[in-house]
Amino acid sequence: MKLKSFKYLIGLLIFILSSPLLGEEKIDIWKNNTKKNIEPSNSSTQAVQENDNTKAANIIESPTKIQIEENKKIIAAKENIYGIFEPANYDLNLNMWSNTKADDLRSSLKRLEKIKLSKSSEEILEIILFSFSYPPPGMSEKEFVNLKIDWLIKNEKTDLIESFLKQNQEFESKSKAVQYLVDKNIANANIKEGCDKIKFIDAKIKDPYLEKFKIYCLVFNKKNSEAQLLLDLLREQNLSDKFYDSRINFLLGLTEKTDNKIDDKNLLNFYLSSVTTSDFIYKPSSKTKPEIWKYLNAANLIKFDEVNDKERLKELEIAANNNKLDKKTIFEFYRQIPFNLNNLINAKNTYQTFDETDARALIYQKYLLSETNENKIDYLFILEDLFKKSNLINVYSEFLSETIKEIGIENLPERYQETAQSRIISNDNLVQGKIKYNDKILHQSKILKYFVEEENKKKVQKDIDKIFKKVVKNKKYFISAKDLALADALIKDGFSLPVNFKYDELSKKYEVPDNLLKLIDNEQKAFLTLKIVEIIGEDEIHQLDPETIYFVTNLLNKMSLYTIRNKVIVSALPERA
Repeated sequence: MKLKSFKYLIGLLIFILSSPLLGEEKIDIWKNNTKKNIEPSNSSTQAVQENDNTKAANIIESPTKIQIEENKKIIAAKENIYGIFEPANYDLNLNMWSNTKADDLRSSLKRLEKIKLSKSSEEILEIILFSFSYPPPGMSEKEFVNLKIDWLIKNEKTDLIESFLKQNQEFESKSKAVQYLVDKNIANANIKEGCDKIKFIDAKIKDPYLEKFKIYCLVFNKKNSEAQLLLDLLREQNLSDKFYDSRINFLLGLTEKTDNKIDDKNLLNFYLSSVTTSDFIYKPSSKTKPEIWKYLNAANLIKFDEVNDKERLKELEIAANNNKLDKKTIFEFYRQIPFNLNNLINAKNTYQTFDETDARALIYQKYLLSETNENKIDYLFILEDLFKKSNLINVYSEFLSETIKEIGIENLPERYQETAQSRIISNDNLVQGKIKYNDKILHQSKILKYFVEEENKKKVQKDIDKIFKKVVKNKKYFISAKDLALADALIKDGFSLPVNFKYDELSKKYEVPDNLLKLIDNEQKAFLTLKIVEIIGEDEIHQLDPETIYFVTNLLNKMSLYTIRNKVIVSALPERA
């Protein structure tokens, strides 16, 4: 009886101690973890901007990874929320999807899959998808986390996958995420780093594929006794198989040879085939899995010894065009195809009589033999036409771009320069130079220091009074949509604009789409931001037209999404060196 009473008292004590935690609202777990520079949404003060010129790049910088205390990790796990970033850092909260239908989220993500998002668009999407939150109504936690993992894998976001694994201890598709990391390193023929990823494989993950890789890593690191022990346990659970056993036994030195059978059902088996088969030869086809193509390429296992096997070369060209094979490999194969001297001399007149693959190889070799830049660019453009004709331009575009860069536009005849310039694939638009403040133009003036350099608000107000007054007096000055984007943000942040600057009247000519305004009325912050990602799409923010920049910043203002808005402003408005 005393024992029962004692148990009763202990149970009551535990209940009393835990009841405050159970009584808290879901959102409260973030209250003590909000950064100091994030103020309530009704405040006129904005989130702190990045420092110095490195923050003035036009791309949106990668989101800050969330830091959660150990006890909060436990709470998050109980509440079944998954993510990487703290929502408060982006003026969001755990319930940011609560007013969005699950089907709307699914449909939007399907549309985005068809767009090659710019770096800026993708980073905003990462903020929305990977800030900790509850799923929208009509979507289970399981589907929500699977949606996140599938997106990360499809877009090959290795770093974010590792962050997700570190931040979230247990979730439905954890083994899928870990296997992706493992396979990616096998595909890159980087087994050492792949074995390092097994730190994410804990005892709670019961996945035969990962267990098999863990055993191989022990063999790889010459820990044979440990490998043998785990292999025996795997066999006892009937999770091993004849193929795997024979390969590991061979690597452990228990057998002298294998049956040389090549198994391409999965990447681990294929890799084991390649390292345990004497005179390993494998010819991939259009049905070969992409990860096996990558491994063959990384391990230099793709051979083209039969130069007359044109069908084989065509298969490899298609693989390169589909990004399964390193495109440079195709040009190496072209060099191996033999042509007589007469064909090479008269290549420009005879290439059309050749098979399409031979024609490309002939013109490529003629390009290599050309001595003048005029002849080189001439053959490069012929080769471009040949690749386009066979729908293989993806094999050639990067090669053409890099070759033109090496030659130099200035070294080409003038009649070729404009066309050659258009063929250059450049990422220069991702990084802009240092900001140049120009007080003659509102959206380029030193008022922007408030967003870029955290300029003191009193100093900013003085600049506003001075610069706006000067601009308004200039009757020839045209108030642009970019100027209004700046003015709208300043008003939202509590600054005073001159009375004669009639913002309300000026902004009437720029209409914000009604369907987006409805999202504001319904308090759908996350879904609105997802819509903005669709609007920005393939463009970097500074490439958007002024009207789009205005209504994007206007929408972000209306929803008090200050952090993202400020990054848009810094990306879109300043003049740069």
